[in-house]
Amino acid sequence: MLAVAGAISCGNTLADDDHKPSTRADAAIDENARDLVRQGRETFRFDTFGDEAFWGDTLKLHQAIEGAQFGGVGPGVSPATALSVGLKVDVDALPASLIQALQRGKIDLNSPATTLALLKLNAVIGVTGFFASNGSLRSMGIQCSLCHSTVDNSFAPGIGHRLDGWANRDLNVGAIVSLAPNLTPVAGLLGVSVDTVHKVLAAWGPGKFDAELFLDGKGFRPDGKTAATLIPPAFGLAGVNLHTWVGWGSVTEWNAFVANLEMHGKGNFFDPRLDDPSKFPIAARNGFGNVHNDPDLISRKLPALHAYQLDIAAPKPPPGSFNALAALRGQKVFENQGRCSSCHVPPTFTEPGWNLHDPQDVGVDDFSANRGPENRYRTSPLRGLWTHQKGGFYHDGRFATLADVVSHYNTFLGLGLSPQQRSDLVQYLLSL
Repeated sequence: MLAVAGAISCGNTLADDDHKPSTRADAAIDENARDLVRQGRETFRFDTFGDEAFWGDTLKLHQAIEGAQFGGVGPGVSPATALSVGLKVDVDALPASLIQALQRGKIDLNSPATTLALLKLNAVIGVTGFFASNGSLRSMGIQCSLCHSTVDNSFAPGIGHRLDGWANRDLNVGAIVSLAPNLTPVAGLLGVSVDTVHKVLAAWGPGKFDAELFLDGKGFRPDGKTAATLIPPAFGLAGVNLHTWVGWGSVTEWNAFVANLEMHGKGNFFDPRLDDPSKFPIAARNGFGNVHNDPDLISRKLPALHAYQLDIAAPKPPPGSFNALAALRGQKVFENQGRCSSCHVPPTFTEPGWNLHDPQDVGVDDFSANRGPENRYRTSPLRGLWTHQKGGFYHDGRFATLADVVSHYNTFLGLGLSPQQRSDLVQYLLSL
């Protein structure tokens, strides 16, 4: 009996030891996590994936930035112009002497020379300038942070500390691309004239981008409005399955998609769904479903980029930005009569699983949904809604305010919410 008891005791001890975490293993995991986040941050902020071959070498966008005075074309892009189209400046990249000169009004913000100086400092968020040995701008590329970062405006409007993951709803991508001296390759890809390309780009406006344009060539909706959709935030994605408006794929899939097909970097990419000539005629015609480059400048960077993005938490709303008592009442509406939590399940506030819905489930048209592979819309996570109110809500900004969104569902689903309940629900949404 004692022997049995001893064996059981010994067995329990061994079992406990077996399940006890190894300090060395834990340290390795922790260090790997730190390394991935550090590498991913660098990639997110500064890596062009070789896309300067498209934006600079092919489209010649760098020539429009420097202007004729410095060897380019046209008047050039001054900091004032750059800020007006939503580009942001990282104050932490500026030397103290430049900050002091800016504070004293000693820097000419209307000169392209100042923009070139900022590019040399790597201070323009999401844009990298490549300079020749004589100091001239020979090319330029873009990063993930161009669309998915902004600044806190702590120094001046458009100038401040980086806020990675935030949707840059000031960024007018269409206006920036339209500056390119050579849009003939884009026109050729789409099978339209350069004038038509300019028309499509001009329709986007601030905070919008059309990720499907180079796949199906649809620049406008049937009602004549732009086919572009709002730039979404890239924070709060941990635990979220499909994370684009129409559910293209996971974070890693979309990073590979964007780096290769939207940023026009040099990597490898595979998605046979793009081989469908009826749904994605341009993608199918150009082989976008199976892309190969040697060297591959993208694939090895995807794991770290993925880790960094999943670590960007949705920012908490600032104190006083919502009515706390109303938000408490609104939470009850959210969880009960409003039926919001049936799809926006806490804590991710999207479905913990297949987070897609048919257009008729949410009471909107199917145009954008049908441009995606599943013909559906994703249930968007709700944390950090307060950061991206500019430009409206839903994929295309069709609802100007959160109150409009709540009113839509109240009518469409027949919820019977009173004006007070709807107002409280808005305050709760702003509190997330």
